[in-house]
Amino acid sequence: MRAEWPDIERVPHSPLRAAIARALFHQAVRTLPVRVVFPDATVLGGGTAESPVLRVVRPGPFYHRLGAEAKIGFGEAYMAGDWTSTDPAGVLTAFAGRISTLVPPTLQRFRRLAERTTPKADRNTVEGARRNIHHHYDLSNELFATFLDETMTYSAAWFDSPEESLESAQLRKIDGLLDYAGVGAGTQVLEIGTGWGSLAIRAAERGAEVTTVTVSTEQLDLARKRIAAAGVADRVQVRLQDYREITGIYDAILSIEMIEAVGMGYWPVFFRTLERLLRTGGRIGLQTITMPHERMLATRHSYTWIHKYIFPGGMLPSVPAIEGVLAGHTGLRIVEQRSLGADYAATLRRWRERFGEQWPRISALGFDETFHRMWEFYLAYSEAGFRARYLDDWQLRIQA
Repeated sequence: MRAEWPDIERVPHSPLRAAIARALFHQAVRTLPVRVVFPDATVLGGGTAESPVLRVVRPGPFYHRLGAEAKIGFGEAYMAGDWTSTDPAGVLTAFAGRISTLVPPTLQRFRRLAERTTPKADRNTVEGARRNIHHHYDLSNELFATFLDETMTYSAAWFDSPEESLESAQLRKIDGLLDYAGVGAGTQVLEIGTGWGSLAIRAAERGAEVTTVTVSTEQLDLARKRIAAAGVADRVQVRLQDYREITGIYDAILSIEMIEAVGMGYWPVFFRTLERLLRTGGRIGLQTITMPHERMLATRHSYTWIHKYIFPGGMLPSVPAIEGVLAGHTGLRIVEQRSLGADYAATLRRWRERFGEQWPRISALGFDETFHRMWEFYLAYSEAGFRARYLDDWQLRIQA
């Protein structure tokens, strides 16, 4: 085990917490549509022979990790190999479907007393946002290229049919958002969150003049190369810049799944910035992952496995939360919207399958087996959220 995984190598030790975690876990899985199999051949759960199987490999470390930090320990136990599954997305979908009731209400207030909150270092100041984005998006352009489609688009696709190619579905998603924002020939476009340049290229191909900003140095470099290769470098300017530092006036502003990295405390600043940059009569096309409003409020201070290992500083909004910020801090409003939640589950399934198939190439880039299990869990965990409808993904048309 390499030194960069100290919390995986080290097993926490608290017999009382482990005993409580064991009791709660057994109670939780009793009616879930899964089968939990232990080394001694004991089987728990409410599943049938066809249900996904959670195989507990090392019960002791598994319960100690759950007892130490339930919202982090379950994922860390998977990273450590304390539990495994041939269908992790199926297992996690069963848990996601009951996420608000897994812990009995009488015990939830005690759980909150023991939960960690977001570290100050993860907060999304200008410098903090750069650090947080670097943690995930600057891992390696080559890594992302192994499992994304040819457009290098890292967000929900929009499928016309289950057989449609991922590339085609991603272009439909981009075109849908460009249509929401009214992008055409001569439109002055601002994109917040460049990714690897796919939206900027598509907008420029419509004849728009595009300014796109990112705080990822890795994405900046490859986006510029892809934009040049597409023959639209004369119509696209890519900047390494935080959204709060942007100046100018634009006919259309677009942002795909970037607001999740803004942080709840900065949502008013984000939307006031959009309003400041938007020309009178202009439109905003925003795509965002969301969670139910009640769950957002209940978990807004939580520090989870996703925060620790994948997206530090992240916070998913709800549609009502966005509506509230718009009404309370701007003259903007949502005028049209569509859900891509089911499409995101299909997108993530394809990414997860390709990630597994491409693991030999990814390993050759220098990523170890713990990273393999971490990303396998991350992609399955995300897919499960959309399959269980705990998460959704919305394209929003916003204007004054």
